Formats: sequence, structure tokens, C-alpha cells
Amino acid sequence: MAPNGITIPVLAGGSVVLVLIILIPALFYNRQSPCVCYRNEDIEIVRNRSDRNEVQVAEIVRNSSDRNEVQVAAHDPIGPSDEDIKWVKSQLDKNHLGEPPNTPQEWHELRKGINPRTRERQLEDLRKYKGISHYEEHPDNNHTALPCPGELLVEEHHSNYGEPWAGGRDVYEFLAKAVGLQPQNQVLEVGCGTLRVGLHFIRYLKPAHFHCLERDVLSLMAAFRYELPAQGLIHKRPLIVRDENMDFSKLEWHGTYDLIYASAVFLHMPDALVWTGLERLAPRLNPIHGRLFASHNIKFCTRLQGDECFKRLSKLGLKYVGKHTHDSLLFNHYEVWFEFQRNKS
Repeated sequence: MAPNGITIPVLAGGSVVLVLIILIPALFYNRQSPCVCYRNEDIEIVRNRSDRNEVQVAEIVRNSSDRNEVQVAAHDPIGPSDEDIKWVKSQLDKNHLGEPPNTPQEWHELRKGINPRTRERQLEDLRKYKGISHYEEHPDNNHTALPCPGELLVEEHHSNYGEPWAGGRDVYEFLAKAVGLQPQNQVLEVGCGTLRVGLHFIRYLKPAHFHCLERDVLSLMAAFRYELPAQGLIHKRPLIVRDENMDFSKLEWHGTYDLIYASAVFLHMPDALVWTGLERLAPRLNPIHGRLFASHNIKFCTRLQGDECFKRLSKLGLKYVGKHTHDSLLFNHYEVWFEFQRNKS
């Protein structure tokens, strides 16, 4: 007989009932859990049939130590596969779109709609009418969180380059594939301009993993006031700093980069400044797999006589790897790139 007149069997029975009350709901909850888990043998990493574009597995998370289960998160591929290209062409055929116009007049005839306008006319209307609907209050009291100049809203800065804006995607795909880019990698662009290339890296990489030095005020204004907000990428917090002297200390970041690239930048700089920049960049390049790419030409190097270029690179701790070209997806164009890495010796 236990205290208070309760027998031992009754206590034991009560304990069993209490345990069942706790466990039964938990068992049913687990059966209905929305978590989808996979055993190792159920996981398949599917590679595209046509090229190096792979379905990339971002991370494999062990859910429990006793059951070999994982969750898989896949990232979008870096670029389109042959099957993707075929699909686009099939949709053009399916919708009877035919070949695009060949003359300005033919294009003009296709410009139908409520108010078809050129960029110049659109900017003029913005300045004059402020858009179809707008608030009449003083600009200091309006409802615009990030006021953007009309010149940026009509995307005039997309014409600041020697090739179409779409070429930025080509550069991104080439470089990302060349280094086997992963979201956790650190990337530095020397002269990112209005983010024609950088937007694609920013979108793919983890927050704050894209860095840049840029000297042009208009480009920086377009990047911060228009491109990042319009592309929904403010939350990625890219580290972009104004500078014209290759002073990478202004980034206030002391890690190494998996990829450093300069797209049509070095050819516009004095050779002495390029070499200064390389001297400062070399120790910032990952010594194992880091790569540095420069586009178009390396006259800062080839203008030196004999093997002086390679000696100078070696003294900086850099090694020339080779020359590459890549084609554009959307227009008849190819681009030349020169690859460097840390001198492991």
C-alpha cells in the first residue's frame, strides 16, 4: 500500500496512460508532417545532357543521426541547356512569331499598344507629366521610398556600353562556369559599372558575397538607385565602393576571393595603375582555386619586352594560365578573356 491509499499497480497503470497520452499525438503528427525527407539511395543529382550546366546541390542536411535521411536544395543552373534553347524556339513556332523585322519601319509597325514610345519620348513625358498617375504633394512628402531620376527609370544607362546590355549575362555564364561557381564563393569585380554583369552574380551568390570597386558616379547612382531596387536585390547587400585608384582596402574586407574579374576595364587604365592593382589583388586571390580574369586584351603585359611580363607576374605571385573565348547567347559576338592564378611555387 502506497501513501494516501493508492496501490502500486494503480500508479503503474496511470503512468502508462500518461505516456500514451503524450506519445500518440506525436506519432500522428509525424505521419502528417509536411517535411519531405529522402534516403541516400533515393537521391539523384541530374546533370544536363548537353554541357557543363548542372543541377547544383546547395546543401545536404542530416535530419537525424540514426536514420540516414537528407534534404536536398537545388539551385538554378548557371546557363541554359540545349533543351532550354529548343524549348524557346518551339514556343516561337507555336505562337507563329516567325522571323523578327529587318527594317526600322517594320519594327515601328509592330510598336502597338496604349502608348508606344521611345526612351527619349518616355523621358520627356516623365519630366512633363510625371507619369499617368502621381501624387501632387511636394516631393518631400510624396509616397516614393527611393526616388529615382527619370534618366534611370527609362534605362538610358543600359546604352552606356559598347555592346547590348544582354551581354552581361554572357560574361556571367562564362566566368561562373569557368570557376565552378557556388553560392558561398566570394567574387570581386574591378569596375562593375551599372551592374550589367554584377546583377547576375549578386542574384546567385549569398548576401554580401559580391564586392566591387567602381569610380564612375553615374554608374554607381544607376546601381544603387535603380538596378538593385528594380531587380529586387537590395537584400543581397553587395559591397560596392567608390574608388579610382585600385585601393581595395576601402572594401574593409580581409578574406580571399574565389573569382576576381575585370570586364573591359584594364584596357582603359594606364599600365602602371593596372600593375599596381594586380600587386594589391594577388594576395587577395584564393591560393588554391582562386582565378583572376581580364577581358579583351592584356596590353599592359604584352607591351613589355621579351619574357618581362611573366617575370613581373611571378614576382607578384601570379601565373598566366591561358586565353579563352565565349560566344553570346543572343547576338553575333564573342569575347576574349585572359586567366591568371596564384603562383603555387
